Amino acid sequence: MSRPGADTASLLSHTTSRTGARGVVFTLDTFDSKDFIVKDFIETLSDSAVPQSRKSGPASSQHAFDPKPLIRTFEHAVNKLNNLTEELDEQENELAGAVRRAEVQHNQNVESLGRKLEEAIDRFQKLDSSLNGNPNEDGLDGGGNAAVRIGERLEELDRQMQRAQDAMFLIRCWQEVSEKGDLSSLEDIRSKRNIVRCAHIARQLLKLSTRLDPDGTAHVNGNAMSAMNKRRTMAQPRFPAREIIEKFLENLEQDLLKQFDEFYRRPNYDGMRECAVALRDFNDGASVMATFVNQHSFFIDRNQLITEEIAVDAETWDRLQDPDSEPPGVEPTLQSLVDEVKIVIQEESAIIKRAFPYYDEVLTRFIQRIFQQSIQQRLEMVLGKANELSSLAFLRSLQASRSYITALVDDLKSHGLTEHPEPVSPQIAATLDQQLEDLFVPYFVGSSYIEREKKNLEELYDSLLLKFKIYHARRRRMPTTYFASLAQRGKELAASARDVYMERLDGTDLPPSQKAMLLRIAGLKEDHTAKKDIDVSDEDGKLSLQNAKRMLKWLAEGVGRGLELSPSNETPKDVQSLLNLLLTHMGEIYLETALEAATDHATAQENLKTPPDLTYLPSLSTLTTILHLLQQTTTTILLPLCTPNLTIRREIEKTTSTTLSTLESKLSNILNLTLSATLAWISRLLSQHQKKTDFRPRNDDEGFELATSETMACNEVVRFVNRVAGQASGALSGRNLALFLAELARGLRGLVLSHLLKFTVSLTGGLVVTRDMTKYAELVRGWPTGEELEADAMNVLVDVANLFVIAPEALRERLRGAGNEVQELKAFVARREDAGSVAVQTALSSM
Repeated sequence: MSRPGADTASLLSHTTSRTGARGVVFTLDTFDSKDFIVKDFIETLSDSAVPQSRKSGPASSQHAFDPKPLIRTFEHAVNKLNNLTEELDEQENELAGAVRRAEVQHNQNVESLGRKLEEAIDRFQKLDSSLNGNPNEDGLDGGGNAAVRIGERLEELDRQMQRAQDAMFLIRCWQEVSEKGDLSSLEDIRSKRNIVRCAHIARQLLKLSTRLDPDGTAHVNGNAMSAMNKRRTMAQPRFPAREIIEKFLENLEQDLLKQFDEFYRRPNYDGMRECAVALRDFNDGASVMATFVNQHSFFIDRNQLITEEIAVDAETWDRLQDPDSEPPGVEPTLQSLVDEVKIVIQEESAIIKRAFPYYDEVLTRFIQRIFQQSIQQRLEMVLGKANELSSLAFLRSLQASRSYITALVDDLKSHGLTEHPEPVSPQIAATLDQQLEDLFVPYFVGSSYIEREKKNLEELYDSLLLKFKIYHARRRRMPTTYFASLAQRGKELAASARDVYMERLDGTDLPPSQKAMLLRIAGLKEDHTAKKDIDVSDEDGKLSLQNAKRMLKWLAEGVGRGLELSPSNETPKDVQSLLNLLLTHMGEIYLETALEAATDHATAQENLKTPPDLTYLPSLSTLTTILHLLQQTTTTILLPLCTPNLTIRREIEKTTSTTLSTLESKLSNILNLTLSATLAWISRLLSQHQKKTDFRPRNDDEGFELATSETMACNEVVRFVNRVAGQASGALSGRNLALFLAELARGLRGLVLSHLLKFTVSLTGGLVVTRDMTKYAELVRGWPTGEELEADAMNVLVDVANLFVIAPEALRERLRGAGNEVQELKAFVARREDAGSVAVQTALSSM
């Protein structure tokens, strides 16, 4: 229902006849708007009712407010709202009536549609029941089931008729070949290019001939022959039926193969597939698969290159056999071949899937041929060349080749080949894995691989330690220096390390390049092999951190190679074998020999009349560093690899712990011997340089002079101990240094206190004692002893010195506060010059 004024503005003004006030005209649209606000609506009405003269000007505020226009405006608005309310009620009534009529019509329509739906469902159920063969109301079968049975029967009859026709044709062909000696019917089918049917019938004919003509001479059906038939057969010419059929099959197979090859060269994948289906009956398709694989251009081209020499620059070969150089990677010609194989297999797999219905078998044979012929031949050439260089070159080439070919297999699996872009089928994946394993089986038979690793590592270690062992084995005389003592320890090794080493090099079938490399590692030239003696220096007898790192690096390379090449279950055993080599060479031959030489040298320093030679101490720094590296390598790298085998892990832990304990025990013994030699010389210095008058000067001038400086004995001891502490700080670190210095401080303190008890001390001499004791305390105070030495350990010296300078009254108080040490303090008090006085004796007796 349209409302007047809906298309116009909702607010219009008008003027009343009595007041001239402006009213507002509005419709239902005014209140239907989304922007309608009651407050704004009221304000609009009020604004229209206020005269303009009252809205502006200063005089407007002087007149009283007149509500009449406002009242009339609101009355007008109320009347208009009432009219609109009536109009709205009328519209609502009309709409409610229309809704009721629509509901009635809707209910009628729903009821009508429901009846129609029920009728349709009923007809559908009847039709379905009829098609399923359920009896209808008349008790007859449904037409659908009958139609299905008729169709099945017709199909069966068609198959029987086809079999009958094939049997008739097969019999006719047999009659032709057995009576006439030809296969004209099959030739007709062959000429019509119906190759698949021709091949199938020929195969059936061959089976028939096998049953009917087992000897290849009889030409009648069945085994029983009447006399007439026998006479007729003997009179007739004899045709070798089976031979004719087999020859026909051979010609047919050759024609099919030739045709397949022609289709392959075009290419015609549908024709290839048809020939492949026909040839499936011939040795399960072996001939067509062999033809496809053997005539592939990849094998033809590669056969011409199979004798290609491996040409690599000399620098690369040198890096390959140098244990201190990074491996150069896979050999270039092998890498090129593997890259080409990847492309060829991926491209050819798509062709194989289109050309063969049994593509998995063809792809399997294609992959086998590539791996067993091309890759294997090139791999053998590469590894053979590497083996001619050295054991390390062979091992590195083996690792690089295995890694690169493994990456090829992984790429082919993920590519999918005939299943691209999906991964390959389980059958092809198993074929790829098997070919990869077969390539490297000869190199991992039994323990052959780990034995190669052990042999290579042992050769490198022996070469690296050759001069070290020669230095030890050469000198037999009594050591006079540290390095001479190092040489003395060599007598427990081989009688002649040089002869043993050279005999090993000459007695084994080592390649010349490997022999040259080992001599270079040993620091020798090839002309040394003709010499009887090898010159060595003191440096050759020292421990070298660089050599130790090289030994660990070589071991790490071997272990890493084993992780990649050996089965995971063999890893613990391989790690144990290589670690035993390291413990033998680095632990026993290298570190233990140096420790024992240092032990002998340290032992010889205790009773000498000259200051102890501690030149062996700096070598302990290198030794402890190497020992730490050995321990960290074992615990952080090797032991975790043996976790799967707890038995081997425990054995390694036990062996390593024993080796480390032995070395640490020898190191500790050296430090103890060093302390003994140091303290013995301190005692000697005190006894030699301490004068009786140092602590009991004859006159005041001499006492004053002594009291202002340390005694000669003190200065000599401090100078010597400073030198020892400096050498120890350069050789030791951490807790080892703290323990050594703490024991040295305690030993110094004990010697000084014992030495002091040998002298009588006067009052002036007490000042000298105090000066010396303070010097000793200050000496130790700067040492990094940490918590290994008590904080007030050296203060005892100063406290004892005070006993010689304090008055008897203070002496009594000092003794009372000594506690359990009072008896020891009394011994020092007894060395006072005035010990026999009444005051001192009173102080002593009071305790």
